[in-house]
Amino acid sequence: MTYGGHFDPEKKEKKLDDLDKMMKAESFWDNRRNAETIINEFNQIKNLLDKATRIKEDISFHLENLKANDVTDDIIKFSEEEYSKINDEIENLEIEVLLSGDYDQNDAVLEIHSGAGGTEACDWANMLYRMYSKWILKKGYKEEIVDKQLGLEAGIKSMTIIVSGTNAYGYLKNEKGIHRLVRISPFDSGARRHTSFASISVTPVIDDKVSVEINPNDLKIDVFHSSGAGGQSVNTTDSAVRITHLPTGIVVTCQNERSQVQNKEKAMQILRSKLFEQMTEAKKNEIKELKGEQKDINFGSQIRSYVMHPYSLVKDHRTNTEETNVSKVLDGDIDKFISSNLRRNAK
Repeated sequence: MTYGGHFDPEKKEKKLDDLDKMMKAESFWDNRRNAETIINEFNQIKNLLDKATRIKEDISFHLENLKANDVTDDIIKFSEEEYSKINDEIENLEIEVLLSGDYDQNDAVLEIHSGAGGTEACDWANMLYRMYSKWILKKGYKEEIVDKQLGLEAGIKSMTIIVSGTNAYGYLKNEKGIHRLVRISPFDSGARRHTSFASISVTPVIDDKVSVEINPNDLKIDVFHSSGAGGQSVNTTDSAVRITHLPTGIVVTCQNERSQVQNKEKAMQILRSKLFEQMTEAKKNEIKELKGEQKDINFGSQIRSYVMHPYSLVKDHRTNTEETNVSKVLDGDIDKFISSNLRRNAK
């Protein structure tokens, strides 16, 4: 029995042995940050090897059963049922192996911005938020809205969310780009077809262990009223914070926390992540790989189209992956698009 694709057990077993020797060294805990990184890498590789071993044993078990002289219809039926489960496990293992980037395991900052299309685009941005929110729930992740700018008539102009969970960035980085919607407009009295756009940006959350120097003199900090929901929940103090990093022009806003201090801390965390990401983009090809090409939020630049009229189809233009059930996708079923793009990038 051999492994195929991107999984190389011999190489991973050797790496595991090397990490184990490092963990047994007397000086291992002299550098706590480095020690924790090594332990996390060891656990990740061991988990992958354990899963691969279990799948291999299951396959061998069913092959032996089918080779036996007294194979019954029940054994054949049982093996056929298990085949589907094992196939799903192999696909899931392949995706885990592909999530091997430096920051794939990190939490993610997900930003949604409406583009060309006015009210239509704001409503589309809100639909995308609903889609990702449902996906986050299915994955067992947690979301925290740190900023939300409402549209004038409906939907949202922009939204910033921190998604927490193992491999959150590894999965969501595949959603970066322009998303296009074609539908009969619910805001058009003439029931005409409209095209709307929204952009998705994803950044890995960088923890305090990573050193990012920020000169206080490079920051412009503004405070303002948080936009509440009204009633008892409305904020009557200047607790919202907007931080502009003057050298780069990066702007981060946070208004979800109750105090100005908490909002500032959260905004600084996101700013550190964005600056760290920018620091790692030394070459143009690295910029395209980590951030994705910066394009206008308009025609011809989309990575994925969601067509609800005159036919029903969601198509990812990078991989040509398609799904005819648009409602299913908008309910958070986007893993097939994420998986196909991970495989494409691994080639």
